[in-house]
Amino acid sequence: MSKFSRISEEPPFRLATYFFVKRFSKAARTIDRWGAVDRPHYFAGVLAAADQALREGIPEISVSEFGVAGGNGLIALQTYAELIEKETGIKIRVFGFDTGEGLPEPYYDYRDHPDQWRVGDYKMDVPKLQQRLSSRTELRLGNIADTLPKFVLENHPPIGFVSCDVDLYSGTKDVLKIFSLPNKKMLRRVFMYFDDIDFVFNHAFAGELLAIQEFNESNPLVKIDIWRDIRKNRVFSNDLWLNKMFVAHDLDAINKCVIGRGPSTDCSLA
Repeated sequence: MSKFSRISEEPPFRLATYFFVKRFSKAARTIDRWGAVDRPHYFAGVLAAADQALREGIPEISVSEFGVAGGNGLIALQTYAELIEKETGIKIRVFGFDTGEGLPEPYYDYRDHPDQWRVGDYKMDVPKLQQRLSSRTELRLGNIADTLPKFVLENHPPIGFVSCDVDLYSGTKDVLKIFSLPNKKMLRRVFMYFDDIDFVFNHAFAGELLAIQEFNESNPLVKIDIWRDIRKNRVFSNDLWLNKMFVAHDLDAINKCVIGRGPSTDCSLA
């Protein structure tokens, strides 16, 4: 790291540098290091997925947002995909899943937090959003329990990033089927963001946290865990969004990996 870079990251200067990077930089890795976008959790997940695809020789990936609501997140995901595609050369398709009519009827009891959500919350203006979407982005409308199984059967690139913001335990259980349905298509590691896990009403016995726990208990071949090195090399390594980042590990695919290089010799005695 250069002397200038070190100085720019010192507390008296780093906020100014952050706003400079956010305003002027088009370099994906610089933007990611500084978290210099409105939704750094999306940017980090998409870039990590594209980098993984690049290492593994996969030319195209899918990224998805479950729970689109008004559409600001989907438009951001679309924008970040375009920038990251230019830098990595990995083609990125964007998918948004939502009922279009707001939150559906909860399936369950306290697990769906009826004290926080009601049917119809976050209804979408579908025509207005559709006008803002480019050809790389598709909006899948309907209950995720119905639209996701159809999506998995289609010939789309493997999933590399998933944002889950469906609020309900029941909806999150449906989202996580993207990793367990037959014919699933995923990278060996899929980067994830869960929105509703750090509010005062959240606990391990309801909502997204319970859905993650139950998924791990019932699926031996894919496991969801926290993203363990997400804080490394980040200027703002204590940002709260970092606590919401996870990785879905395809253990079956990892089992089948064969490393193509020779033995590492990077262990010489100093």
